[in-house]
Amino acid sequence: MPNRSLDKYISTSQEGSPLLSWQRKYDIVVGVARGIGYLHRGCDVRILHFDIKPHNILLDENFIPKISDFGLAKLYPTDISIVNLTAARGTIGYVAPELISRSIGVISYKADVYSFGMLLMEMLDLKRHEGANEENSSQYFPYYIYDKFNKGKEIVVDEEANDDEKKMARKLTLVALWCIQTNPLQHPSMSRVLEMLEGEGEVLEVPPQPLQSQPIVHQVMASPMTFSSDSIALLENSADNPVELDKF
Repeated sequence: MPNRSLDKYISTSQEGSPLLSWQRKYDIVVGVARGIGYLHRGCDVRILHFDIKPHNILLDENFIPKISDFGLAKLYPTDISIVNLTAARGTIGYVAPELISRSIGVISYKADVYSFGMLLMEMLDLKRHEGANEENSSQYFPYYIYDKFNKGKEIVVDEEANDDEKKMARKLTLVALWCIQTNPLQHPSMSRVLEMLEGEGEVLEVPPQPLQSQPIVHQVMASPMTFSSDSIALLENSADNPVELDKF
């Protein structure tokens, strides 16, 4: 893949990283969504990737995305939606909360939807652009986005964006917020995600605001991060390393 992986274009740690145009970002997002949708619905078996992140999205010469690294993937019959895992799996910062705490909900293909939403948030650079300067930036970061929406303010992800690009950014932000809902039952399927991405952004509703009293979710959103449950305590120094936790 001559254009390497997606993280090379959105990494906060690499100065001088080439910038992607808004149209190219959108095309990559749609391509990744179609790829995940194919894994979930288009094969003879349902493939759950469990490690969707920018490092695992490769770009060809035309910046068409290819999902890679199936080391943590699991295969399930297409008629099974809920899956049983004895250990959580994924990369810190992208792993779905239900994989960390079973009290949040059941594990299903929606875990990949959550990871896709986190990938989308990172592509929009919403972790850095506004939250870093907020007094409450240490919070689970989407709260400040909800605050903007509730006050009718614009989500600024690019000062130089034109009106069409700002509309695109708003639509992508809303799709991301739907994907990273705390309750996995509220996550849309990837087919629904595609409908939202390819439809009119003006008709998208703001998703329900997650409760701020769920510390496990606050911790899962951080990258790098420490998180714990009744039987897990793990410190990750890098969000780039996939992890498979001990049984709980």
